[in-house]
Amino acid sequence: MIPIDLHLIKKIYKNRNPFSHKGTHGHALLIAGSSTKMGAGIIAARACLRSGVGLLTVVCSENEKEVIFNAIPEAMISTDSEIKNQLNCNVIGIGSGIGVEQYSLNYVYQLYDNQIPVVFDADALNLIATHFIDWKKFKFSFVLTPHPKEFDRLFGTHLTHEARIETAVKKALELNTVMVLKSHQTIITDGHHIYINTTGNAGLAKGGSGDALTGMITSFIAQGYSLLHASILGVYLHGLAADITLETQSEESMLITDVIQNIGKAFKQLS
Repeated sequence: MIPIDLHLIKKIYKNRNPFSHKGTHGHALLIAGSSTKMGAGIIAARACLRSGVGLLTVVCSENEKEVIFNAIPEAMISTDSEIKNQLNCNVIGIGSGIGVEQYSLNYVYQLYDNQIPVVFDADALNLIATHFIDWKKFKFSFVLTPHPKEFDRLFGTHLTHEARIETAVKKALELNTVMVLKSHQTIITDGHHIYINTTGNAGLAKGGSGDALTGMITSFIAQGYSLLHASILGVYLHGLAADITLETQSEESMLITDVIQNIGKAFKQLS
């Protein structure tokens, strides 16, 4: 396994061009949040913006748009449920808090005609697992970010972490995808190489952590990183921001909103 450490990250990380503008750093589309899970959408959006994306549009219903306006004034909002009308973006992140109702499933079905990269997380993964979505019909590259239970829903029950890693490598190669298998030491694989993260702590073992990671990986893809490099960079900085948070919080008291506030300090450690 290849450790995801500062040495590797410095090879991947691109310094921001001082002559750039918002269009230079990509446009991300997040399909996240629902009437009972708007927190997940807000967390994903904040993490996406804190990770450097130039423009962010959050897809939500008419009833939820005021929540986004008030929580994240930097984000644009779309209440158009037709994804094809919003493909002026560079990447789609889908799943954080969208629920598993029919309207959420419709978003996944619409992706069959999409050709830009997609980051799948949370409810999107559960919808794919329970509705037997045909992966082979996807015309786009994608990243899967399951935790162990989501992974087993997708690929069958595994008794050990090692068994999941073996399946992750096999499926990443078969589906030509990047797999981010979240755990205490997150594993990333494209089927050819296996990377193991070296940052993070047990303070991340709380709801919302995965939503923030989805936002970060989505942001880096929008900025032009490859799916593999975006995943490696996102996982490392996500964990590093959590480690920095321990300077002012304990593992018990840490909130993902604290971690998002420290993404900037994590970036500064790359300089």
